[in-house]
Amino acid sequence: MKMRTPMDTCNWKCILAATDFSALGNRAVAAAHELAEKFAAELHVLHVVDTASFNTVVSDAYAGAPDLLEQAEEAARIQLDERVLDSDGSGPPTRKALWRATVPAPAITQYATDERIDLIVMGTHGRRGMAHLLMGSVAERVVRTASCPVLTVHHPEHEFITPDMPASVAHV
Repeated sequence: MKMRTPMDTCNWKCILAATDFSALGNRAVAAAHELAEKFAAELHVLHVVDTASFNTVVSDAYAGAPDLLEQAEEAARIQLDERVLDSDGSGPPTRKALWRATVPAPAITQYATDERIDLIVMGTHGRRGMAHLLMGSVAERVVRTASCPVLTVHHPEHEFITPDMPASVAHV
C-alpha cells in the first residue's frame, strides 16, 4: 500500500513562482515548475519591477528615467523568457507576467488574488537579526498577507540545524 502524504490531497491548478532573478529566485521557479508538472497545474512566473528603488536612484541622476525604466522592463522580459523552462512546450502551461510596483509583496499577493492562484512559490534568504530588521523580507510579507498557501525555498547552502539536546534530555 502506498503511503499518502499531505501533498497527495492538494488540488493546485494554478501555481505562481515569484522571482527576483537571483539564484534563489531561479530555485523557486524550478520548484514551482516541478510542482506544476506533478499536479498538472498552470505555472505563472511573475517578476515585480520595484519602481520605488529604481525611481529614487535613477531619477535624481538622470532626466531620462522613464526610458531607463522601460529598458529595465525589457531586460526583465528577457530574463523572464530565460526562466521559463521547457520552451519546447513539453512542460506545464506557463504564463509570464511583469508588474510595476513600489512595493513587491502587495503586488505579488494582488496578482495571486487576481489570477486565482492556489500556491505561491518564492525564495527567502532567511535573514535574521539586524539584517532582517533593516532589509525586511518580501517573502515574509507575502506569507502573512497571501490568501493562498506560500512555499518558501531556502538557499541550498543553508541547512536546517537543530541545537544539541541538553544532556538531561538526551539520556532519558
